Amino acid sequence: MPHNFWMINCNRRNFDVTRRLGFTSQGLKAEYRRKVQRVEPGDRIIYYVTGIRAFAATATVTASYTETNAGPWLKEGRTGWPYRIGIKPDVVLDEAQYIPAGLLAYRLEYIRKWPPEDWPIAFQGNLHLLSKGDFFMLECEMLKLRDGREKALVEIERRLAEENEKQNVQRERRRRSANRPANPKSGGPEPASEKGPESDTNTERRTAAASQRRSNAPNAPASERTAAVPARLKRADAPRRNARSRRRRPGANPTPPAD
Repeated sequence: MPHNFWMINCNRRNFDVTRRLGFTSQGLKAEYRRKVQRVEPGDRIIYYVTGIRAFAATATVTASYTETNAGPWLKEGRTGWPYRIGIKPDVVLDEAQYIPAGLLAYRLEYIRKWPPEDWPIAFQGNLHLLSKGDFFMLECEMLKLRDGREKALVEIERRLAEENEKQNVQRERRRRSANRPANPKSGGPEPASEKGPESDTNTERRTAAASQRRSNAPNAPASERTAAVPARLKRADAPRRNARSRRRRPGANPTPPAD
């Protein structure tokens, strides 16, 4: 499946916990179990820090989730962070470089379901799915702050090309898998014959020959041996069989004596 793009929302203290861990591990809340199960290696993550309402870093998932009893992240709200995924850092901004979300929110496709003045409502919760366009737009702005505009544009073009290439390879793989004929041993339909009508005639001939061999066997039933007699021989032998049946019939007229 194509990679997903996630936005993780956490307060400043919990983001600092992830930073101190070197962006090698990230906790996720219990109330988002179904979404957590969809997070897979290769997925991308962007961090939104609540309170200051800013984007601070991006990362790549390296390991699917595991369930732990406790973690270094502090509880936010009523639930803790029992799930943990492996990550690696991509773009990490210094604290002075954090990008205020209000500067970019109007450009996000993600918040179009909400009125423009209520954009902070779209960022409530811990885990959200973003579109590829939204994610790379935000990451490009981060790269501009970290590396400068020219380097950022080159780098984001390279990353977009890699992502598109991965998606094209996955689509081609799915297309080949859908067009692949089923294996007869697995119980699926056998591929259609490509030899044309001649192959059907040959099949009929082989079937008839096999039937003839079975009927000629010494232990073949009498019904099969009779059925295997060619029709032209049956027609030629008909007068003799009729004469024998008349001689055996009770009450049949005997042959008149010669004068």
